[in-house]
Amino acid sequence: MRKINEIFYSLQGEGAHTGVPSVFVRFSGCNLKCSFCDTQHHDGKMMTDDEIADVVNNYPGRWIILTGGEPTMWIDSKFVAYLKERTGKMVAIETNGTNPVPEGIDWVTVSPKYGMNGAGDYDLKVAHADELKVVDLGQPLDSYFRLDCVDSATRFYLQPCFVDNAGECEANRQRTVRRVMDDSRWTLSVQLHRFLNIP
Repeated sequence: MRKINEIFYSLQGEGAHTGVPSVFVRFSGCNLKCSFCDTQHHDGKMMTDDEIADVVNNYPGRWIILTGGEPTMWIDSKFVAYLKERTGKMVAIETNGTNPVPEGIDWVTVSPKYGMNGAGDYDLKVAHADELKVVDLGQPLDSYFRLDCVDSATRFYLQPCFVDNAGECEANRQRTVRRVMDDSRWTLSVQLHRFLNIP
């Protein structure tokens, strides 16, 4: 049994696969307490692997996004293989990097939160990242390029932090745009789904 916050179908709004139709499997619970998190971690229900696959199969699209919360708290390589076999879809994961990623994942997005409010300091346990997606809070950025999980194939995305206050949110966006333009190693990630008003 795995605790699921929600399963929904939408467009990927962030990173390298922005705009790609995807089924999102959002797990409940996280081992960090970041101040800007948009997931209600106490919500969710326990579901079997069969139930999860049945819901995923209600939707088209060739990607499943395992997200959270922190999905590595709930999954293993057996679950990943079963999900791929039952659905015929590819599997991506969005993780804070605090736990190893199971084998069989087709795309790994690492979004490190170390040093951020509520996250504290920790060592990344992920061996490889296809993309690094960093929430921009104004923190120093050079250390992200020296992480053990990055290599020449890793893509780097900087994303403005979304907050409910419209003025502060706009200021965050403008700061991130400036930082990306000043350092071309980064690509801007804008949370497209918020602009389109979709899940």
